[in-house]
Amino acid sequence: MEDKEIISLYNERSENAIKETDNKYGTYLRKISDNILGDRGDTEECMNDSYLKVWNSIPPQVPKILKAFVARITRNTALNIYEKRKASKRCASEVALSLEELEECLEGRDNVVSEIERKEIMKALDDFLGTLDKKKRICFVQRYFYLESLDDIAERNDISGAALRTMLCRTRTELKEFLKKRGLF
Repeated sequence: MEDKEIISLYNERSENAIKETDNKYGTYLRKISDNILGDRGDTEECMNDSYLKVWNSIPPQVPKILKAFVARITRNTALNIYEKRKASKRCASEVALSLEELEECLEGRDNVVSEIERKEIMKALDDFLGTLDKKKRICFVQRYFYLESLDDIAERNDISGAALRTMLCRTRTELKEFLKKRGLF
């Protein structure tokens, strides 16, 4: 089923919208959730919460790209579940490692960054990603947006683990310099 048809189902408040979303994107969304949570039970909880959030978001929102829309909701939901779990001292190592790697570039802060700073950083990050060649950009997004393991990324992109680690390290250094030039670091 096409995305426009699925969105129409949401607008009509048809329960088939969730079924069709799961049929088309369920595997993709579960992978995102599982990369963050690493637990089948938590992943299923995340999927249920995510579909409810999508249901409550459409309408009034009308996503331009349904796949990206549901992926963002799923990722954010998984990160919220991860944070709750982290608070109870049950951390998933891949998320912790990925975020720790980026911390040096984004000055990990305990306090909440103001909305204006957050938007500036997001714009700068988007601009930075536009400067990278395709392979670097894909690997960077797989690691730091989808929080995939280094082994999975290396295998999917047909590069060695050592080459990937070096590429990501250099890319983080480039990001740090990019943010310094923008006055965001």
